[in-house]
Amino acid sequence: MATIEKAILGTFLKNNFLLKDTILRPKHFEEEQNKQLFAEMQKLTMQGRGVDVVTLSTIPSLSEIGGVSYLNDIQSFANVEKFDEYESIILEKWKEREKKNILTTATFENWSIEKVTAALDKLNETKSDDYTPIQEAVAEVAELPWTKKQERRGVSTGIKELDKMTNGFTDSELTVIAARPSVGKTDLLLHFSKQAGWLGYLPVIFSLEMPTRSLVERLIASTGSFNRTKLRNPYKELTDAQKDKWTVVLSKVAETNIQVFDNAGQSVSEMRAKVRKLIHQFNKKPVIFIDYLTLIKPKFYYNGNMHQQVTEISSDLKEMAKEFDCPVVTLAQLNRSVEQRSDKRPTMADIRESGSIEQIADVIMLLYREKYYNPDSDDNTMEIIVGKNRTGPIGTARPLYNEFTGEIKDDSQGFV
Repeated sequence: MATIEKAILGTFLKNNFLLKDTILRPKHFEEEQNKQLFAEMQKLTMQGRGVDVVTLSTIPSLSEIGGVSYLNDIQSFANVEKFDEYESIILEKWKEREKKNILTTATFENWSIEKVTAALDKLNETKSDDYTPIQEAVAEVAELPWTKKQERRGVSTGIKELDKMTNGFTDSELTVIAARPSVGKTDLLLHFSKQAGWLGYLPVIFSLEMPTRSLVERLIASTGSFNRTKLRNPYKELTDAQKDKWTVVLSKVAETNIQVFDNAGQSVSEMRAKVRKLIHQFNKKPVIFIDYLTLIKPKFYYNGNMHQQVTEISSDLKEMAKEFDCPVVTLAQLNRSVEQRSDKRPTMADIRESGSIEQIADVIMLLYREKYYNPDSDDNTMEIIVGKNRTGPIGTARPLYNEFTGEIKDDSQGFV
């Protein structure tokens, strides 16, 4: 336990912004010196001062917390990507200790069953901001019929028909986009990312399969209307006219401010730590994009039970959306069963391990392209089938899709 406490204190020391986000309190620490050190860290944070070895070395109780040598020691245990895991462990250990104390006191003082139950229930109240009495909630909306209010809109998808159905990507909502391989789901995700960035949001992409270089080439191709095959050797393949606009295209891509993490096998906990750091770095609302769901590393493997793994991951993604009050959009794969039907348009039942995803996701989009199944077709549209929409209608949007450049446009815009 001492090592975990050192690890989280070292993480606080190297990442001060976490001190404002954490739900931990000094009482949650087991070691007395760690309680004191954390209390001093909180005090400095409340005073608007930085928390580092220098500022902590000036506190009167420095010797009681182990001196400067202890401060230097705990820094070696810091790991911001495991912050959520450390926080959870410390809370659970505290609850275990408190539970033993409650039961011991209850036995000694002969508490009633009701009093014991109430005391144990209170242990789970680690956050005070999740409680709202109904009277307070009603009072907040009492004047709505007589108050002109600006309509709340989500992050535009850049596709008008889709925005009409979904109101864009909404804060705290989890959107799942599912398709067969090569239908264009990564291109669609990059289209959504660019739109979010150009609108002033902070797009964060977790690419668990494709390296950053490949994503960048796709972004350049779709933004500049370049055939992707030409970007394998742009010096040789691009025309003079295309080279003339190269710098302009790169500038346009850079303006999206997209942040990419391309390590394989990342967990939701690791993603949360990275997003939290970006929020404090850029002070912008993030929109989180993940490619794709079943490549996310679960906390537990459940003896290889994929359904349980997907349920855990989906729940954690939804919790992340709620925690950061931002949209989370993840890609997902479809089963091969869709290939066996005469009508190849997918349904939610075609999503791999669809049961838990159907329940947890707020919006589910399914992609279909006629040209994918019939290469001779003149149909250049991508059907975005909204199969589930918790707060609005379902239906189908049909933007144009250029499979050679990755561009996606409203039907009315057309391709040059």
